[in-house]
Amino acid sequence: MADQKLNFNSRTIHGGQKPEETTGSVMPPIFQTSTYAQSAPGEHKGYEYSRSQNPTREALEKNIASLEGADYGLAFGSGLAAIDAILKMLEPGDEVISTNDLYGGTHRLFNSIFRKYGIKFHFVGMDHVSRVSEKVNAKTKLIWVETPTNPMMNVIDIQAMSKIAREAGALLVVDNTFATPYLQRPLEHGADVVMHSATKYLAGHSDVVLGTLAVKDQEVAEQLYFIQNSSGAVCGPMDSFLTLRGLKTLHVRVQRHCENGRAVAEYLRKHDAVEAVFWPGFEDQPQYEVAKRQMKDFGGMVSFRIKGDQFEDASRVVSALKVFTLAESLGGVESLAGHPASMTHASIPEAERAQTGVSNGLIRLSVGIEDVDDLLADLDQALKA
Repeated sequence: MADQKLNFNSRTIHGGQKPEETTGSVMPPIFQTSTYAQSAPGEHKGYEYSRSQNPTREALEKNIASLEGADYGLAFGSGLAAIDAILKMLEPGDEVISTNDLYGGTHRLFNSIFRKYGIKFHFVGMDHVSRVSEKVNAKTKLIWVETPTNPMMNVIDIQAMSKIAREAGALLVVDNTFATPYLQRPLEHGADVVMHSATKYLAGHSDVVLGTLAVKDQEVAEQLYFIQNSSGAVCGPMDSFLTLRGLKTLHVRVQRHCENGRAVAEYLRKHDAVEAVFWPGFEDQPQYEVAKRQMKDFGGMVSFRIKGDQFEDASRVVSALKVFTLAESLGGVESLAGHPASMTHASIPEAERAQTGVSNGLIRLSVGIEDVDDLLADLDQALKA
């Protein structure tokens, strides 16, 4: 059956996949090889060298393309390597408009690496479309959207950004890491490229570092394949295999993440020690209607601010957690807690962090798929600390 005739839950398992031809293996084998035999110079079976092509990586690339409704997929050694490939499509003098509330590693790559090569970046709050329109000019070549944002959970209207990008003749790229294709498919809302840190929800078990891109346009895809091969930041076959294995349960895992995330967000909002909770599913949030329109559910990421907004208080809470683990990253089956100001966003200057709400009292939770009563009890005892 063609992929497009399958519903999403079936595509996580079958999308872009077929049994291996030689043995009939249901799971794609781990082709742990760097090179491939040729019958004569230039005559081969479609594979020459594993930086350029590898059957295990190719299986993953086809699967992520299927899940995002794309025609082309690419897999890299990390999410940042995938972002790096996007930026290598630009030339000195080009300009990028990015949300100002985004992952610290992305901000570092933009501001500390590519700015040196003549790329100009504008970091703006994208909750108001006019702020983005004001920055558009003839040099605008890329609009970078992260939604929901990390760690403030702001939701950005992809359709509105798509309209601005089309009028500017710019590419619209959406970091879909927090939502996953189970909850949100940006290409359906007008994006040109979808990026994932597959390290997180796609692989889902905190045992892989990997990034992916999903692309509809052939010309854009060909540029990215050229950059992927030329720069060489590809993922290995073992990590490709592990990510494919994780993807087969994406729909079941993310649904439980959503259920637990809702319970945690609602619990925190009622707690006396909590000043504010950031989660897209609250109906009184200004971006709720956008989130409801472009997302199937609201995810398992929740951020909250301790009353008093002090580092010492936030530190005591995250250090007292027992079921939640204090660690970098997110999206695994286990619950994680982080302190963005000193961990994921430490590379962003404090003044810039403060403007986006990343204060010293902010805690970010990646709510896992454990029993929700255990998670709530853990938060309760930690907040009493």
